[in-house]
Amino acid sequence: MKLRSLIMLGAVLFAGAATAQNQQDGDKAISKTTISLGTATPGGGFPLYGNAFADVMNTADPALAIAPRNTKGSNENIPLLEKGELDLALVAGEPAYEAFAGIGRAPVRLKILTAIYSNPGMFVVRADSPYKSIRDLVGQPVAFGAKGSGLPILARYVLDGLGLKQDEDFKAIYLDRAGDGPAMVEDGRVAALWGAGIGWPGFAAVASSASGARFIAPSAEEIARIRAKHSFLKALTVPAGSYPKQTEPIASLGSWSFVLTREDLPDDVAYRLAKTLHAVESVFCKKLAQACETTAANTVAAAPRPELIHPGVMKYFREIDVAK
Repeated sequence: MKLRSLIMLGAVLFAGAATAQNQQDGDKAISKTTISLGTATPGGGFPLYGNAFADVMNTADPALAIAPRNTKGSNENIPLLEKGELDLALVAGEPAYEAFAGIGRAPVRLKILTAIYSNPGMFVVRADSPYKSIRDLVGQPVAFGAKGSGLPILARYVLDGLGLKQDEDFKAIYLDRAGDGPAMVEDGRVAALWGAGIGWPGFAAVASSASGARFIAPSAEEIARIRAKHSFLKALTVPAGSYPKQTEPIASLGSWSFVLTREDLPDDVAYRLAKTLHAVESVFCKKLAQACETTAANTVAAAPRPELIHPGVMKYFREIDVAK
C-alpha cells in the first residue's frame, strides 16, 4: 500500500494570526503561509486595495494565503499590529506619521512593508452645490470619513493649517461605514464628503451619481499656508480622468499610505513578500489603478526614515539597487 508523502515547502512559524495550513494536491502537499491583513470598513479605499493586493500576491505565490480582514481602519490597525493580532495592515499617512513620531502616544516599533498610494485630500460636493471653496463649507454638515480611519486625521491637519477646527467650524459627521458617505451627499444630508486618493470609491460613487460631482481642494495659497505649518504633508496632484467627468488635474496635498507589519514579522517573510510584490508591480497596476503607485522606488521615497522600512524589505531593495 502506497503511503502519501507530505512535503513541507518553506514552512515559516508565525506568532499571532499567521499560521501554516497544509493543502493536499494528489500525492503532493503545499504548506500555505497564512498572513492576516487588516484593511478598514466596507466601501472605502483600503478594502478595495487590500482585496486586490491579496489576490495578486496569492496568485503570484501559491504558497501564500494573505487573508484580508475588515477593521475600523488605521486607528484600530495600529494597536492590532502592536498586539500581534494582525501580521500586516493598511495605515494612512497621518496616523502612521503620528505613531512613528510618538505624537499622543509612545512611538511604535512597527515596520513598513510598502508604500501603497498617495492621498491627496479634498472635498466632493454635488455638481449643483453652491459651495466653491473650503471657506464656503464652514458651518455646514460635512462627512469627514469613517470613525477610526485616517481620513479625519488628514482633514484635521489640512483645516488646522487654514486656522479652522474640524469639530467647531463645521457640523462634523463621522461614519460607521465609509460606504455611507456618497448617499449622504446625494440626498443632501451633508454638504460635502471629505476623502483622499486617486480612484477613491467614495469620490467615484458621487461622481457617477445622477447629480454628478464637483471637487473642492485647497487653493495654491492655502496649500502653501498648510505646508508652512505641517511640512510633513506633501503637494500632490489628482490627475485628470481619475474620476468620471473630471477633465482637469486637481492640485492638493496629503501623504502616502502604507502596508505596515507587526514588529516581529520575520525578516525572511518580509523579504519574500517584498520580492513577490515588486515582481508583479505591472500586474497589480493593471488590476487596480491606485496600485500603480505601489513601487519599490516610491516606498523608499515615501518612508519618513529609511530605518522604518522592514529589514527584510531593505535586503531585497539593496539587491535590486533601489536602496543603499
